Amino acid sequence: MSLVGKEKNHVRLVFLGAAGVGKTALIRRFLLDTFEPKHRRTVEELHSKEYEVCGATVKVEILDTSGSYSFPAMRKLSIQNSDAFALVYAVDDAESFESVKTLREEILEVKEDKFPPIVVVGNKAESGGERQVPAEDALSLVELDWNSRFVETSAKENENVLEVFRELLQQANLPSRLSPALCKRRETFPNEPMLRPPMNKTNSCSVC
Repeated sequence: MSLVGKEKNHVRLVFLGAAGVGKTALIRRFLLDTFEPKHRRTVEELHSKEYEVCGATVKVEILDTSGSYSFPAMRKLSIQNSDAFALVYAVDDAESFESVKTLREEILEVKEDKFPPIVVVGNKAESGGERQVPAEDALSLVELDWNSRFVETSAKENENVLEVFRELLQQANLPSRLSPALCKRRETFPNEPMLRPPMNKTNSCSVC
């Protein structure tokens, strides 16, 4: 969904995935630069912050959803009202990767879009951790078959967390006039190197 033509520059990002994959941990790492190892059940939390960019106010909302899937109507509404989607799984949990496939199908159905703005996130990829989902398999499926973006992260070790949000904002089609200031990462965007798997994608636009 393009932001051009809206009265306000406003984007909503939604994090979806099975319980315990680290959706809340990724959001907390991005917003607060903290990590809480103990899992707590989330029903739905909306984080909102406004940024002054090139004299314009940009409102970024981040919706943290339940992983229990016991609220299908709430999840459908979240999908309908969001601009870009982070589908999160844990690399040490193959079942959570299957959940990502189901969630993608639901997004396709609700948004009625063959190429919705999706970033698939393989979390818990910390060094020395156990792995059930090979990065090569996920990368091939997500970027070659689905034509979406793929990033592996570790909220615990703060690996590639910023890259997830960069990708989401790019997918949400922020107006090009906002791009230079967003790249300066004023206020909350820390200056980190971009680390992600190589990819071949021809229809993506560059925010930064």
